[in-house]
Amino acid sequence: MTLVSVFLALAVGVVLGGGPLGEVGRDGDTDAEVTQLRAAAQRSEQKSDFGDRFAETAATSLYAGRLAEREVAVVTLPGADEQVVSALVEQVAAAGGSVVTTQALGDPMVSSQQKSLVDTLGSQLAAQLPKETVAAEATTYERMGQLLGFSLSTKAPEGAGTTSQTLAVLEGMRGADLLPEVPATERRAPLVLVVLGEEVDGDGGDDILAGLVRGLGQAALGVVVAGESSDGKDQLAGLRADGALGTAASVDGVETPAGQVATVVGLARSLTTQGGAFGASGADGALPLG
Repeated sequence: MTLVSVFLALAVGVVLGGGPLGEVGRDGDTDAEVTQLRAAAQRSEQKSDFGDRFAETAATSLYAGRLAEREVAVVTLPGADEQVVSALVEQVAAAGGSVVTTQALGDPMVSSQQKSLVDTLGSQLAAQLPKETVAAEATTYERMGQLLGFSLSTKAPEGAGTTSQTLAVLEGMRGADLLPEVPATERRAPLVLVVLGEEVDGDGGDDILAGLVRGLGQAALGVVVAGESSDGKDQLAGLRADGALGTAASVDGVETPAGQVATVVGLARSLTTQGGAFGASGADGALPLG
């Protein structure tokens, strides 16, 4: 079995709630049956723990310094798990890279009820920048994604410094409550990691998320969207199926060590190759090697 196949098997893991543990205590079960189910649940948990330990142990070999001297900007959506974000930042460092900024998006940025605000402000900000900064045909949220990308990222592999214009765009968004704050930073990164949180719901929720990601993808060298485990029915799964993420790669299962390792390998891959769906439910495999 290849390393990729092993990693795939371990990364998928076992969902205890739908496995043996979920069967324990059913009416009519005998003591022997309960004992067997509990033993099976324990074996499943041990297998899951082994998968996490395997990912953590294999991470160094998988990374092989592929993010050495590379910078990453992290963008978090409302509801993103802070512990997951912190773990991802640590994994970026383990791969040799550095996170130059972690920019949270405010609730109004992804609220369908605030689309007029997002559209008006985006148009005003774009008008103050060179014409090539934002595509004339960009939709409301693609425009906003391009503006975020202009301010946080660059297509230069070595990264770039911030400017008075990039900082002014972020401050304009903060002034409109689209960003809760603007962390101090002097660098823009070639790679952007988007960490999903609560689903962007309401009318046009998919368009909001997809537009922001596509816009970021047009401004950065590479973008990876990371979400929690998918059951095939969540927003990330839907966007993957529709091909709405543009050039961005995606990884699900990011709440697990295996998913976090896959996300960082995906960032390294995005330096040269864009796109692809990876993780526990990824159509292109668990781990974005190559």
